Amino acid sequence: MSMIERRIRLWSGLVIGAYVIMHFLNHTLGILSLELSEQTREFVGAIWQNPIGQMALYGSFLTHFCLALISLYRRRTWRMPKWEALQVGLGLLIIPLLLNHVIGTRGATLLLNVDPSYESTVTALWISLPWRGLQQSIVLLIIWGHLCIGLHFWLRLKQGYREAIPYLYPSAVLVPILALAGFARTGLLLEREAQTPGFFARVFKDVIAAPPEKLAVLKSLELYGWMIFGICLGFVVIARIVRQINENRHNAFTITLPQGRTIAVKSGQTLLESLRAAGIPHASICGGRGRCTTCRVQVVENTEDLPTIGDLEQAALKRIDAEHNVRLACQLRPLSDISVLPLLPPNTTARDIGRPGTVHGREQHVAVLFIDLRQSTQLGEDRLAYDFLFLLNQFFAEMAQALTETNGHYANFTGDGLMAIYGLKGEPDEACKQALQGAAKMTERLHQLNNTLQKELRQPLKMGIGIHYGEVIIGSMGPPEAQNVSAIGDSVNISARLEALTKEFNCGLVISEAAATAANLDLSNLDRHVTPVRGREQSITIYAIQDPRTVLSVT
Repeated sequence: MSMIERRIRLWSGLVIGAYVIMHFLNHTLGILSLELSEQTREFVGAIWQNPIGQMALYGSFLTHFCLALISLYRRRTWRMPKWEALQVGLGLLIIPLLLNHVIGTRGATLLLNVDPSYESTVTALWISLPWRGLQQSIVLLIIWGHLCIGLHFWLRLKQGYREAIPYLYPSAVLVPILALAGFARTGLLLEREAQTPGFFARVFKDVIAAPPEKLAVLKSLELYGWMIFGICLGFVVIARIVRQINENRHNAFTITLPQGRTIAVKSGQTLLESLRAAGIPHASICGGRGRCTTCRVQVVENTEDLPTIGDLEQAALKRIDAEHNVRLACQLRPLSDISVLPLLPPNTTARDIGRPGTVHGREQHVAVLFIDLRQSTQLGEDRLAYDFLFLLNQFFAEMAQALTETNGHYANFTGDGLMAIYGLKGEPDEACKQALQGAAKMTERLHQLNNTLQKELRQPLKMGIGIHYGEVIIGSMGPPEAQNVSAIGDSVNISARLEALTKEFNCGLVISEAAATAANLDLSNLDRHVTPVRGREQSITIYAIQDPRTVLSVT
């Protein structure tokens, strides 16, 4: 489904919903009086029975029905969540059950030039043909159920909807109850009035006076409507069978899941449909319509053979800034064998969509920078707690500004130090150069801060910086309510160890050979060491630099 098609389906449904709510209001006012219901019918008729209103209403009904048939044809499997099956089933029941009512009202108006009043309509349904009244009561509940399901699974992805549910839920229950109560109250009232001689002749005088041949045509319209509905539905079923026969002639593609599990995907079948057909649970809050991203997967093999991303999928993935190999299972129709990794648990709910922690990790080469403020314990002992906090805040403010100026990403802090990442976007050599520029900027800002606070400090503030370049896992980390994009991995640990080595070498910066090489540094004039790193068996080649500001002169 394209984005334009989805919007047409949404707006046609909203137009129908507006009409249904007005119609229900018409019934509800029957609780007060028949006259009020009649006045409301005339008001609603003025809105919907003019040329513009008719075009909007009937066009929406026809469009919604056609899009529903197209959706049925596109399905490769009938396995779906219960709520989706309920919505599809209710939607299919509406038209055949509603035919008689539409023909008896709008059909009579167009064919017999009769405008059925609310009194005559309720009399026909409650007294003359009570089984038709029961049928219309049932279809009222079916329409309302179909509408509520559609609205719920559209709105539940919207901000603030969850908070409004306690108010919307009672309304959703009361609306059909009040409508049926108004219908029943009017029916009981008319049932008493029907004892009056000449009641039916008065109520149905226009129908009685209509030409018999036109009445016969009007009565036959329901059968023709059923036939057209059956032909449309049968055509979809036959088209699906023909398509399936044609697709079975082609070899199915193999999808490899975690733990080596494999499933077959037929040509033209989406990944989500294949997972459902295989009975494998998979997250999909919107029912596979591209409205959310909960069904997303990471394609880990054969990404070059993936089909082009459509506008609907592209818009959804752009909202979460997804990587190039992340696709929506409901939109991805594989063209070859691929391996995928589901990114959200199958029991994901609408509550989980906006929660932190749903962003998946990704492997990436970056430059990791650690800094640590020296002798922070002594600084804290020499000052009151608030004074020390003020000092730390000034220090971190200067470091954060240096990161901003050099395109660094603040990852986390450790009390008297922080971790930064360079290269979340961009080339590796540029990331390492920016990390060196960040180290120089930080050193310069610390120097300026020392000048500002020289009367308050017994000795200038000092810090150590470690920089390493390597592969890490990037993702949202931390407590659910306070997460930040950070990194984990051996390269992060090495960078932290390099920062600690600045104490041993009594310098301002220790940079690994990997980071120095990626930054295209002139290594001939740098102090080179091969040293063991705590926690690792292999030694690492590093360069100790007294003042990071001098590095810029050799880049």
